[in-house]
Amino acid sequence: MKFIYLTTELLIGFVLLFIIVKFVGKKIISHITPFTFIASIVLGELLGNALYDHKIGVLYIIYSVSLWGVLLFLVEYLGQKFLPFRGVSEGKPSALIKNGVVDREELKKNRMNLNQLQSLLRQSETFSLREVAFCYLEANGSISILKKTKYQKTTQGDFNMSITSVHVPVTLIRDGKVLKDELADLGVDEVWLQTQLNAQGISDPQTIFIAEWLKDDGLFVQTY
Repeated sequence: MKFIYLTTELLIGFVLLFIIVKFVGKKIISHITPFTFIASIVLGELLGNALYDHKIGVLYIIYSVSLWGVLLFLVEYLGQKFLPFRGVSEGKPSALIKNGVVDREELKKNRMNLNQLQSLLRQSETFSLREVAFCYLEANGSISILKKTKYQKTTQGDFNMSITSVHVPVTLIRDGKVLKDELADLGVDEVWLQTQLNAQGISDPQTIFIAEWLKDDGLFVQTY
């Protein structure tokens, strides 16, 4: 009877996990954010403890795993619908290096020191701070690097060309929402942005999935 009972619990747990991953998405597997990482651990603990505790019945497994799955789905749904909630639940990347200069305040905010930053850079095949133009600490703890022009794999120096500065793209509209903080960092306003959109035949920012500005290359826009 114990084997039959355990088999029933395992089958139910397997089906529930399959359904949750299908509905919540692949982020819970790839651990894109700290939240999804912790959520996947708790989900595994809920199911694992329930399976090996003989005092807990099948109904408890169904209820606990289903409730956790509903909460995960709710968080993902709110993150898709509401940009401010997405910023709270997923976090934002932090610019640790800007224009080749390490931002010490950002390091402190992320509870990092210079040794840890250099270690992460070396893991990304970057062995000197002088090579880096921009470095971002992503929400999942990994880093993204944009190297200075002369340190990129195919360099302008290889062709005896003059060295040009590099620029990081700036997202100005995401999910139909104008990012006013990004506009302020760029030193422009919504009137300037609307002028740029009008030049591409777009009148309403809410119809835009993403709009990204890159100096010397202009505005890239993708609508819904």
